[in-house]
Amino acid sequence: MAQPEIRLHEGELNVMELLWSNKALAARDISKIIKEYIGWEKNTTYTVIKRLIDKGAIKREDPGFICRAAISKRAVQNIETKVLLNKLYNGSLCTFLNEYLKIQDLSRSELMELERIVAEQQF
Repeated sequence: MAQPEIRLHEGELNVMELLWSNKALAARDISKIIKEYIGWEKNTTYTVIKRLIDKGAIKREDPGFICRAAISKRAVQNIETKVLLNKLYNGSLCTFLNEYLKIQDLSRSELMELERIVAEQQF
């Protein structure tokens, strides 16, 4: 069965970034780090962790309320990219790329990298 599309808001992404970087952290350690960098109180962080567990984005292990990401950063990026393309560009990657690249000042090396990526996609 396919994994459901887990949508994460910015606050949830803050917690997930910690887990993607650290593999596993106790909820109390997540709370301390988030307090230091974002200023959230412990209850706010615990509420977000609980929501992420309920969504299936985090697995909780006892003892110690150890949290691990249950979804990869790449999977979240793919879901959010698809949602953005659907929302703003009718799901068309070509339309997005055309519009986006029109307003970019790309260097020669960036253009060469894009050409390489496209060439690898050809079959």
